[in-house]
Amino acid sequence: MKYNCVIFDLDGTILDTLDDLADAANAALASQGYPQRTRDEVRLFVGNGIRKLIERATPDGVSEEDIVRTHEAFTAYYSKHCKDKTKPYDGIPELVAELRENGIRTAVVSNKADYAVKALCEEYFGSLFDISVGEREGIRKKPAPDSVLEVMRALGADPGHTIYIGDSDVDVMTAKNSGIGCIGVSYGFRGREFLIEHGAEVIADTVSELRELLI
Repeated sequence: MKYNCVIFDLDGTILDTLDDLADAANAALASQGYPQRTRDEVRLFVGNGIRKLIERATPDGVSEEDIVRTHEAFTAYYSKHCKDKTKPYDGIPELVAELRENGIRTAVVSNKADYAVKALCEEYFGSLFDISVGEREGIRKKPAPDSVLEVMRALGADPGHTIYIGDSDVDVMTAKNSGIGCIGVSYGFRGREFLIEHGAEVIADTVSELRELLI
């Protein structure tokens, strides 16, 4: 096996969370009297954590206090509705199970809030991941390598046999900053051209192609 540890991003990589994220964003915006955002707009806003999503979704010129209130409204809504429409990408649960069957350690590192990462991984993947972590206070978000390196230490993984998989420029940068390889997936929230523009050298257009690269 080329890899003994495979670390996945969550949104747009293993789970299609876009509809629930868009619904939560628009519920939060509506609570403050702000205009709604389209699904495609929200697609481009995600990747850097909920705080950044809210900053991008709110109108220009809103105050810090307004952003905080909107963020709180998002969290209140999303904590109750993060599983309404979310679903795994076809073939992902089977791929992760096959990795485990081949003795490969698996993990999730996301910029999504830690409570949501853990809830969603448990809901859709049970015990298929050794570790799943999201945004936590006091730990730098991706593209900082902190969480990836933390997971690697916990799993006893070495950089030469560890790969990070994600759908965005943040994920490409995270892998680089962590000193490990990266596979970009174009079926997620960004697309092939975007990934190439942002430095992805290996891209899987489908889950089947991703499997061929891993196993």
